[in-house]
Amino acid sequence: MKIVTYNVNGIRAALKKGLLDWIDEEAPDIFCVQETKAQSDQVDFSPFHDRGYHVYWHQAEKKGYSGVAIFSKIEADAVTYGCNVKDYDTEGRIIRVDYKDFSLLNVYIPSGTSGEIRQAYKMVWLEDFKNYILEIRKAKPNLLICGDVNIAHHPIDIHDPIGNKKSSGFLPEEREWLTEFLETGMFDVFRHFNKEPHQYSWWTYRQNARMNNKGWRIDYFFATLGMKEYITNALILPEARHSDHCPVCIKIDFN
Repeated sequence: MKIVTYNVNGIRAALKKGLLDWIDEEAPDIFCVQETKAQSDQVDFSPFHDRGYHVYWHQAEKKGYSGVAIFSKIEADAVTYGCNVKDYDTEGRIIRVDYKDFSLLNVYIPSGTSGEIRQAYKMVWLEDFKNYILEIRKAKPNLLICGDVNIAHHPIDIHDPIGNKKSSGFLPEEREWLTEFLETGMFDVFRHFNKEPHQYSWWTYRQNARMNNKGWRIDYFFATLGMKEYITNALILPEARHSDHCPVCIKIDFN
């Protein structure tokens, strides 16, 4: 089973840039996207249905903002939209699908780059999210989380750790939160398989950052420890250029 996560930075724009052709080439069984930036009536889902995907869609109330979706060739046993906190769910940031062998949660964690108010909001959000995940895991021990986390965890995950030490997304308190989150009994799937530096999933559009590979790794798969025996590989796919992010892919085998 191949699962992909991708912040598409606007699904309508990504579709115009050939996203469906890329899906045909990669053929993910489950395709999770963040920042759809669209309402459901603004997207033609028929090409996804034609390819055998069930569409699970959670949009923000604000048009053109945030939003997450899961396109799955496997029909989910259950779908949960949001986290049952109205202030968070109006931004369309969390969707979870439950399958026979595991649960998959797709998340778009807030950015704090717009200023102190939003950074403070992000830190509260993160703590609430951790508690929410701990609660889910009581009933769903095989839990996989993917999405745009908006945090580069370690210096290896960012091209300029010294220059960005005061930048949102690489602040000490954000990185400490991520360490504590993993210590609850989860692991960073990509780093489990890949120890090499210079592997990123997001590049600013400025200063030819992508061409020069001056990026950040802020898109992740996290899994509960019991999932280790089933996950066989993890890859970043930087050649996909429908967004300022690129996809991250994992492979799972429950046989």
